[in-house]
Amino acid sequence: MVKVTLGSTGITVNKNGFGALPIQRIGDTDAVKLIQKAYTAGVDFFDTARFYTDSEKKLGLALKDVRDKVYIATKTAAETPEELKEQLEISLRNLQTDYIDLYQFHNPSFCPKPGDGTGLYEAMLEAKAEGKIRHIGITNHRLAVANEAIDSGLYETLQFPFCYLATEKDIELVQKCKEKNMGFIAMKALSGGLITNAKAAYAFEAFYENVLPIWGIQREQELDEFLSFIDNPPEMTEEIKAFIEKDKKELSGDFCRGCGYCMPCPAGIEINNCARMSLLLRRSPSELQLTKEVQEKMKKIENCLHCNQCKSKCPYGLDTPKLLVKNYEDYKKVLAGEVSVK
Repeated sequence: MVKVTLGSTGITVNKNGFGALPIQRIGDTDAVKLIQKAYTAGVDFFDTARFYTDSEKKLGLALKDVRDKVYIATKTAAETPEELKEQLEISLRNLQTDYIDLYQFHNPSFCPKPGDGTGLYEAMLEAKAEGKIRHIGITNHRLAVANEAIDSGLYETLQFPFCYLATEKDIELVQKCKEKNMGFIAMKALSGGLITNAKAAYAFEAFYENVLPIWGIQREQELDEFLSFIDNPPEMTEEIKAFIEKDKKELSGDFCRGCGYCMPCPAGIEINNCARMSLLLRRSPSELQLTKEVQEKMKKIENCLHCNQCKSKCPYGLDTPKLLVKNYEDYKKVLAGEVSVK
C-alpha cells in the first residue's frame, strides 16, 4: 500500500484520496455504501466542501462511526469572518464531528493573510485555537495565488489541479511544495472527466511522492478500479508514457477544464460542460451527450448575452464565449450526422 504524507501536517494516508464532489449526484444510500466500501478497502482521506450541496452530510452519515480512523478535509468560500464561523459550524454538524482535520479556503481570488483587512485568516487561527480545525489549507486554480500561498508560509497544504496534462509551471508548484514541506493535494486528476485512462492517471500522480490525488468518485465501478491500485499500483511504463504523450497532443491548447468557476451564467448556460462538449463527445460514450436533455442545454448557447462574465472569471484565461460557439457548431454537425465521433 502506497502512502503519502501531507507536508508538515503529519497526515499520512493512502495514495488514493476520495474526492466527494460527485456523490452529491447520488442518493444517501448509494453514497454511504460507496464511502464505506472505500474506507473498508483502505482509503482514509476524504475531501469535500461546504458548497458541494449535501456531500458533507453524506460523508457524515458514512464515517461517523470511524471518525477517529479517517482524515476529513472540507472547504469554506466565506468572504467575512462571520461567514467563516457560520459555515464551519454547519460543516461540523453535517460531518457529525467536533473537529475538521483540514479546513481550506475554497479557491479565493487572493491569498488570505493576517492583517489584510478581511479577518479571514485570523478567523482560521481562532478556529484552530478552539480545536475545531487542526490544519489550515488553501485550494486554487490560479498559479499566482498558489505561488503566493506557498511563499507565505501560512498554509500547511495546497490543493491545485494536477494531472498528466500539467504544464511545467504546475509541476514547479509540486516541487516547491516539497521544498517547503507543504502538502500538495491534486484535484482534477482526471481533468474533469476528459482523462479516461485511470492507470495512466495514477501512474503520473505516483511519480510525485508528495502528491495526494483525490479521485472524484460517483459509481462503484470507478471506485473498484482505484481500489485495485492499492495492492497493485500502476507504474510509469513506456507504454503508459506513450499513451500520455498522445493524450497531451490531443488535449493541447485551450480547452475548458470544467472547474465551474465561471458559473452561474445569467443566460442559464451550463458553461462548464457546454464549453467542452466537443471533447466530451469524443472521450466518453457519445450517446450520453446526445440526449434530448443535453441538446436543450446546448441550445441555450444561442441565448448568450456576450456579457463576458464567464471570460472574466475563468482562472485559465480562456475566451469562454468563443469556446461555447465553437463547441455548439461542432455539436450541431454531430447531431446532423455531418461529423462522426466514432
